[in-house]
Amino acid sequence: MDHEMETKLPRGVALSWGLVKQPQRGPKREMSIKQIVDAAVSIADKEGLSAVSMNRVAASLGFTTMSLYRYIPSKDDLLLLMQEAVSHIDLPKNAEHWRESLRMFVRMVMPVFREHPWFGDIPISGVPITPNNLRMVDWALGAMAGLRLNDSEKMSIILLLSSYARATGMLARDIERAIRAGTSPGAFSGTDYSDALKQLVTTERFPNLYPVLVSGAYTGDNEEDHTVENDFDFGLERILDGIEHYLNTKPHK
Repeated sequence: MDHEMETKLPRGVALSWGLVKQPQRGPKREMSIKQIVDAAVSIADKEGLSAVSMNRVAASLGFTTMSLYRYIPSKDDLLLLMQEAVSHIDLPKNAEHWRESLRMFVRMVMPVFREHPWFGDIPISGVPITPNNLRMVDWALGAMAGLRLNDSEKMSIILLLSSYARATGMLARDIERAIRAGTSPGAFSGTDYSDALKQLVTTERFPNLYPVLVSGAYTGDNEEDHTVENDFDFGLERILDGIEHYLNTKPHK
């Protein structure tokens, strides 16, 4: 049965499900898929995705590159397994109210993009079909179990929330990267350029932007607690408002 399933799935996915038997022969000091993936994640966390290669990972473990290929056939498979590994989350019980559960869902997904900055650099290649990703989908579906939604609507909501978590997570990641590289926080808020913008942005050229800029809202001049996190919370609550409105106005069948 395992062999039959293995042949129907991409190699990396089959590996993530434990459907592929590990080599019986190999180096005297045996490796494991987990060791290889953990080593690759460590390299990526410290040096970025571009530093990850089969040769580099093998060297970090004290083996030849060819030895790695006996466990993980390609770099693409390795990247998929790296994503799967860092997607493991200790899932709590669903909250009593669906809104709080979906809020928790986004807050569980978003941090992976900040804690593992390379995660979002790997292009999306298809629908998630690895165990940890499907556990998250299953959890989110459980949060909506009592709602008047059909299966397609539930999956659309999961896609919406996942996309929001991805976008905001990568934005926060990019800001943190730039600040570590020496960019000032004011460059992101715009406060470094407030005076210049107030001269360049005129009411004639930018009639709608001008009053927002003058008020300080565009650059956050008058908002001491204005942060990416506050923007994130505001956006998330408006998404949840939209879902709630849809539920309240959906006709009964």
